[in-house]
Amino acid sequence: MPSNNAACGRTGSGVSVPRRAFLSDLGMGFTGLALGAMLHRDGWGREPEPADAAPDGRPHHPPRAKNVIWVFLSGGVSHLETFDPKPLLNQYAGKTYDETTLPNPQKLPIYRERSRSVVGFDREVISKIMPLQVGYQKRGQLGCEVSDWLPHLGGVVDDLCIVRSMYTTDNDHGAEFQFHTGRHFLDEQQPTIGSWIAYGLGSLNENLPQFVFLGQYKDPRVKKDFEAHYLGPQYAGVELSLDPANPLPFGSRPAGVRPGEQRNEFAFVNRLNRLTAVDYPEDEQLRARIKSYELAYRMQMSAPDVLDFSEETQATQQLYGIDNETTAIYGRRLLAARRLAERGVRFSLVYLSDYGEWDSHANIKELHARSCGRVDKPLAGLITDLKRRGLLDDTLVVCATEFGRTPALEVTSLNKAGTGRDHHPHGFTVWMAGGGLKRGVVHGATDEFGFHAIENPHYVTDIHATVLHQLGLSAERLSIPGRQRLEVDHGRVITEILG
Repeated sequence: MPSNNAACGRTGSGVSVPRRAFLSDLGMGFTGLALGAMLHRDGWGREPEPADAAPDGRPHHPPRAKNVIWVFLSGGVSHLETFDPKPLLNQYAGKTYDETTLPNPQKLPIYRERSRSVVGFDREVISKIMPLQVGYQKRGQLGCEVSDWLPHLGGVVDDLCIVRSMYTTDNDHGAEFQFHTGRHFLDEQQPTIGSWIAYGLGSLNENLPQFVFLGQYKDPRVKKDFEAHYLGPQYAGVELSLDPANPLPFGSRPAGVRPGEQRNEFAFVNRLNRLTAVDYPEDEQLRARIKSYELAYRMQMSAPDVLDFSEETQATQQLYGIDNETTAIYGRRLLAARRLAERGVRFSLVYLSDYGEWDSHANIKELHARSCGRVDKPLAGLITDLKRRGLLDDTLVVCATEFGRTPALEVTSLNKAGTGRDHHPHGFTVWMAGGGLKRGVVHGATDEFGFHAIENPHYVTDIHATVLHQLGLSAERLSIPGRQRLEVDHGRVITEILG
C-alpha cells in the first residue's frame, strides 16, 4: 500500500520532503527558474496584484484557456435558419404580428429599450411573418435543433455551447464593429476584444504576433474589427496572407535581396528608429514601428512554417474541406488558425465570409444555403481537429455574427421581392466551444417568434467578459488612465456556461 508520502519529493537520505518545499528547493537550479517563470506567467504562485495595476502579461487569476479562435460571419446570420428554429413562424406564415394570438413584439417596451439606429428607416413596417426556409433536426445527445443546412456542425453539437439569447443595439451594419468593441457606432470607438487580450496578456511566442487577422476583404471598414484605437497600434491585429511564400504583406523579403542583406537593413533601420526614440520617448507610433520591424524580421522564419500545410495529412485537409472548391478557402483559414493556436498566438480573428455576405435582405433561401455550405464543414472540422489533438481544452472557439434576421419578411420600396429577412439585433445566436466551457449545452432563449432575447439575455460584451475570464483576465481591471470605460463595456461573465 503506498504511503502518504508517495506524492512528495525525497532526498537522498530517504527523508520525505513536502512537495511545496521540494519545488522551492528546486528553484535554486535553472529547471526551477524555468518552472517558476511559467507558473508565474500563468497566474500561479504569486501574490495578487492591486486592482488598478497595469497589465504585466500575467493573468489576473488562473486561466482555463490559453488562446482564442474568434470566427466572424459578416452581414447577419439568421438564427431562425441555423440554431434557433421557431415552428410558430410556419403556423402564422403570411400573417402580421397583430393577426396572431401573441403580443406584437414590436409594441413591447423592450423593443425601444434595446434599439438605437444610425439610419432613419422604420423597420416596424416589416411585420408579415415569413416561414422557415429550411428544415431542422434534433442533433446529438443534446437533442439541439440544428438547421439542415448545417449537417456537419450538427454532428459536433455535443461539443458546442450555444447561446440563443444575444442582443445588440445597432440596427445597421455598425453592429459588426459593435460586436468587436462593445460600443455603438455613434459613440467613441473602443479597442477590439482581440486588442484587449493582446494588451492584457501579451504573446506566448515572440516570433509570431499576439493578435492575427486571417481573411480577405474589399471593404476597408473591416479593419475596424482588429483595430486597437487608444491602446496603441502595437496591440492591433496583424494581417497574414495564406500564401506561405508571401505571408506578410508588410515584411516579405524583396526579390533579389539576400537574407544577410535584409538582416543588415532591418538592423540599420532599427538603430535609426531607436535613436529617434530617445528624442521622442512618448511617440507610440514610433514604438509600434520598432516592434513591427523586429517582429516582421522574426516572422519571416516562423510565418511560412505556420502556413505551410504540406506536413498536414490528406485526411486532416479533407476534414477542413480543403479538397473541395466550395469550402477550400475557409478551410485553409481555419487550419491556419489551429496551427497558430498550437504555436502560441493568443487571438486569431478568422473572417469566415465576405463583408456583408450573410446580409440576406432578399433570396435568403438560396444565399444562406450557399453560405452555410461554405462554412459548415470547415467549422466542424476545426472542432473535431482541436478535440482529437487535445487542444480544445485550452483553446476557446467563438463563432459570432453581428445580429440575426427578422422573423418577418422584408417588403419595402427598396426591396419588393419579399424573399428575405431584415437586420435583427433584438435576439440572435452565438456559439462557442472549448476553453473550459460546458459542452453540449444551450443557454438562453428568444420568444416564440424568435424576436426578443427573453431568457438570460446577453449584450455582446457578455461574450467579451466570458472570453477574458477564461483567459484569466478580469474585464474591470483592463483600463487605460484617462479613459473611462462604461459598465456595459465590461460586460458580465456568463457563469452558467462555465465548466
